[in-house]
Amino acid sequence: MINRKSLPLSRREILKSLAALGVAYTAMPVLTKSAKAAGEVHYHTWSGYDAEDLMKAYIEKYGGMPEVSHIATEEESFTKMKTGWSPDLIHPGNYNVRRFKDAGLLRPIDTSRLANWGSLIESVRTDDSVVYDGEQYMIPSEYGNSSIIYRKDLVDDKYETDPSWGILYDEDYSGRLSNYETAAAVVQCAALVLGYDNIYTLNAEQLAEVKKLASKQRDMLRLYWSDATQLEQAIATGEVVAAYGWNASLVNLKKQGLDVGMMIPKERMFTWIAGFVMHKDVQNEDAAYDLIDAWTSPESGAWLMENYGYGSTNKEAYTVADASVLADLGISDPQAVLDSSLFFKSLAPEFEESYQQVFADVQSGG
Repeated sequence: MINRKSLPLSRREILKSLAALGVAYTAMPVLTKSAKAAGEVHYHTWSGYDAEDLMKAYIEKYGGMPEVSHIATEEESFTKMKTGWSPDLIHPGNYNVRRFKDAGLLRPIDTSRLANWGSLIESVRTDDSVVYDGEQYMIPSEYGNSSIIYRKDLVDDKYETDPSWGILYDEDYSGRLSNYETAAAVVQCAALVLGYDNIYTLNAEQLAEVKKLASKQRDMLRLYWSDATQLEQAIATGEVVAAYGWNASLVNLKKQGLDVGMMIPKERMFTWIAGFVMHKDVQNEDAAYDLIDAWTSPESGAWLMENYGYGSTNKEAYTVADASVLADLGISDPQAVLDSSLFFKSLAPEFEESYQQVFADVQSGG
């Protein structure tokens, strides 16, 4: 659900070689020379979210960057951590917090130790996907949208007047569509098109219909994507005219001068929250709290919005960021955006398992 800056090609090639040898790059920390001076906090995050501009206060205090490793997929990170791998801070989406917590991987976060806590948007910091049994398990730092990115010059005008997730199942565009390679995207988008309003608690009969529609879509796709750069390249060349995508891809494509848009579907767009969770075996709590504070500061939030197109959860960031950029992104009024969104939610274990099974069956043709 979450878009990130891509790794340089040379690094990607190295990682592909490692993958061929069975080495998972999620488990390989990207060590900085100043890791010890920086308090030895191990921050497991998305490529691009390790930008120095997002952690200036931390760098100033500790004399360098934290130790960083990159998330490939949240599923891969979750699997690795269940085997004993323990980064101090992890940056997942809110839809995964419950699963991490239920697996015994996290500890609650003491919000009294965070200077920026009071500035975070209340409806986000209290969402039931980040608070469990009265305890705060995630500090939300940003939010973004998952919707349909499309080439306005290559898509029928009817989708301007009647925007819908249905375009991703439109046979007129067979071979020129793309979906995100996750169970959430495949299952929940199909459920919306089928008119289900309980997309996080689909029963067996509903999932059978979802599987049929998702299987039909599979045969119409140009590709399932897991790398946003791959998707952006396909849209830029016109190989893909409509796809499940994120804000940052829209920003990147517009910078290329392309006539692209992000739909606000009649079924509603998805909104994800992401932020910091703390591993139960965190080694340096003080430095970990300082890193969270640095990342959630108004200055970091403004930089995030201006450069990546995501919304900051810090209310004060909207007074720091360029007002024209916020207007162009449509997030000048963050509460209005959040109020009109369909939030991703953590799935109960039984639903998580059934959704993953449908996704696996669709991909395998089963």
